[in-house]
Amino acid sequence: MKFHEQSQRLIVTYGQNTLFIEPWGENSLRVRMTMEAKMDENDWALMESPQVTNSYIEFKEVDLTEPWYYGDDRITHKKSGKEAYLTNGKITAKVSHEGFLSFYNQNGEVLLEEYWRNRNRIDRYCVPLRIDARDMRPITGTTDYSLTMRFEAYEDEKIFGLGQYQETNLDKKGAILELAHRNSQASVPFMLSNRGYGLLWNNPAIGSVTFGANKTEWIAKSTKKLDYFITAGNTPAEIEEQYAKVTGTTPMMPEYGLGFWQCKLRYRNQEELLNVAREHKRRGLPMDVIVVDFFHWTRQGDFKFEPRDWPDPEAMVKELQELGITLAVSVWPTIDEKSENFNEMADNGYLVSSDRGMGFHMNWMGDTVFFDATNPNARDFVWQRCKENYYNKGIKLFWLDEAEPEFGPYDFDIYRYHQGPALQCSNIYPVMYAKGFYEGLKAEGEEGTMSLIRCAWAGSQRYGVLTWSGDIHSSFCAMREQLQAGLNMAIAGIPWWTTDIGGFLGGDIHNEDFRELLVRWFAWGVFCPVFRLHGERSPFYEIEQEYIDGVRQLTSGQDNEVWSFGDDNYEILKKFLFMRERLRPYIRNCMLEAHKKGTPVMRPMFYDFPDDNICWNEQYQYMFGPDLLIAPIFEAGATTRTLYLPFGFTWKDAKSGKLYDGGQYITVDAPMDVIPVFIKDNKDYIIYPEAD
Repeated sequence: MKFHEQSQRLIVTYGQNTLFIEPWGENSLRVRMTMEAKMDENDWALMESPQVTNSYIEFKEVDLTEPWYYGDDRITHKKSGKEAYLTNGKITAKVSHEGFLSFYNQNGEVLLEEYWRNRNRIDRYCVPLRIDARDMRPITGTTDYSLTMRFEAYEDEKIFGLGQYQETNLDKKGAILELAHRNSQASVPFMLSNRGYGLLWNNPAIGSVTFGANKTEWIAKSTKKLDYFITAGNTPAEIEEQYAKVTGTTPMMPEYGLGFWQCKLRYRNQEELLNVAREHKRRGLPMDVIVVDFFHWTRQGDFKFEPRDWPDPEAMVKELQELGITLAVSVWPTIDEKSENFNEMADNGYLVSSDRGMGFHMNWMGDTVFFDATNPNARDFVWQRCKENYYNKGIKLFWLDEAEPEFGPYDFDIYRYHQGPALQCSNIYPVMYAKGFYEGLKAEGEEGTMSLIRCAWAGSQRYGVLTWSGDIHSSFCAMREQLQAGLNMAIAGIPWWTTDIGGFLGGDIHNEDFRELLVRWFAWGVFCPVFRLHGERSPFYEIEQEYIDGVRQLTSGQDNEVWSFGDDNYEILKKFLFMRERLRPYIRNCMLEAHKKGTPVMRPMFYDFPDDNICWNEQYQYMFGPDLLIAPIFEAGATTRTLYLPFGFTWKDAKSGKLYDGGQYITVDAPMDVIPVFIKDNKDYIIYPEAD
């Protein structure tokens, strides 16, 4: 084994393996390993030229003298070796003379260690299992490798982040997570540990991560290198901000992102959409955005309005602007074989290809193929079509659906991108999809750009993505799961996040149980980064099947406006609409912090109160910005809510005005028109006007 120093980079070579350890931002390191002659140059989620704190490399000679026994005779075998240390601010990497890598904070405490179980170690892990921490194995017949990276597990460790998974637990310790995107699943592989570090698995390959009791194991099924980023900090906020500096922060939220978004499946034509907007304003209700959902086109991949149903988009946009409403339009990455753009895109290599089997990727409402967002020319082609047919008509807000992409089936091993085999790079797709629209809008001089998108990966935030949680079920169980999904997306570095209020799948607007769910979810939506009503709302309207030029048209779900769920509920929903309006200045400040420092808008309790041990275990309440504690109602029929108030602060019940000392659990009333909100240190926010 040999150690080399190259500028600020520590290089370790042994056999065919080359290991790079180098400072990468404040109190942070990047670790890479290859078995090739040259390191793969992809930076993936990381940005170039990061700021570096006080960084230096040291080499130390170590005495490796060991006693060993031959029968009853004690024999001393004298030898020495070399250890290498790379320190960057508050983090130090140590490479032992055997090549084992471990990380320490500024106090000399272990943050994370590699997991080795073989004869070479001279500590208690000297065992003959022959298990290496860094395990790259050539895939026979290819130039690619399978990769397993193993770390030691710690009994007291809690792990947060990793993106959006449809499950219950906020703490991912003990979880096995697929590193792949699916509808309602977004793998964003940054984790934050209560041990004082964060780690980004900087690899978009399909794989998995297991946070077991005996070890942590990251797996990439096919890759060219090992690549991860680790950062140390005294608080979760410090760790999060350092991560944001090397992967990028979100743009400043546009003003329309602070208010209410109206959406349904689906407004079938121009007049139907305009009538909803007109009625909303006639009633004196606030609305910032209204959405034209999917299949407003003739064929997938045409990227333009069907002229029969949407005869004058410019006039529609103009009227909405006069009402103070921004129009968002859905874009799908699916290209129908009969689309006017299919042949040109196929001829130029702009479509995702298949190594074997059928060439079509989805057959819902047409035989379609996904465009290849990893190809910069394909991104530009799609943007140019959207520029011509949407942007030039006044539309600047896009809904980038199907962004995983939603292959049917998810057989990643058969697909191939411009960037490489899907097994190696699939998880980068939503980043590149958003990048195409971000760069297109920026080239037109637009500032504060945003795209609503159904998936994200590390670094997506720098392209102005608003991720929502996909096609989830209309149930209290699903609602509870969305809270941990949103909080873990925030910790993973995606601060703009939302859900389909009321859930997407199911939800009969005439059913009283669903109406209760809708009201509770709507109240929670007020305190999400973006406040957006959407849903399938079955059963679909029963209308005669429509065709245009032989193309079947999609019908629509039931009504999904605030007046659609009963008169009593309408009065409640109105209150929540105006509650969001009163919060605009506060939310704007939260968005500014997200833009400047990467601070999550909604975050787990431990983020603001890391010294309160109880806060590390609270998963059904959260902080919305620095001053508002939110405790949504997640149970059908509930009329009270028990919650925890962190110690060291005074807390005011936003509804009653009553003051409480922190460090205690309390139970408060929560009738249908109330979501429990507590204000830190009795600050002057008007949530419920009747309380002031």
